[in-house]
Amino acid sequence: MKGTVLAVCISEDKGEKKHDIQQGYFAREQGLVNDAHSGRWHRQVSLLGIESINKMRARGIELNPGDFAENLTIEGIELFSLPVGTRLKVGDGVLLEVTQIGKQCHKGCAIRTQVGDCVMPREGIFARVLRDGSIKSGDTIEVIKSV
Repeated sequence: MKGTVLAVCISEDKGEKKHDIQQGYFAREQGLVNDAHSGRWHRQVSLLGIESINKMRARGIELNPGDFAENLTIEGIELFSLPVGTRLKVGDGVLLEVTQIGKQCHKGCAIRTQVGDCVMPREGIFARVLRDGSIKSGDTIEVIKSV
């Protein structure tokens, strides 16, 4: 199963939308370098499919990659159906391991406030970095081990 990275997104602070930087370095056991959510924990990298974003766009809200605070916006893989423990190869060799499916929205989630719902808690996933390297828009993301 393969997909494509559409955006690499970062933010300086937690609780805010991320912006697309086109390319970033993902450090082993840390996450996206200089991102507010990087560090030694199980949610180092967040991923969301454009298909999920499009579900919210269909409700009449204008959204961009990073608006759900995801680090990687991807196309072509139904992320939320992947079991915890699945491994993903991104680009030239970055290796991610899925650690969590969904999460609770933080208090004051801007999207939930605006449209009464947020897709990230149901369809976003989180991963840790097992092998570091750069990821850029246009890179392939591939399921290499499903549990």
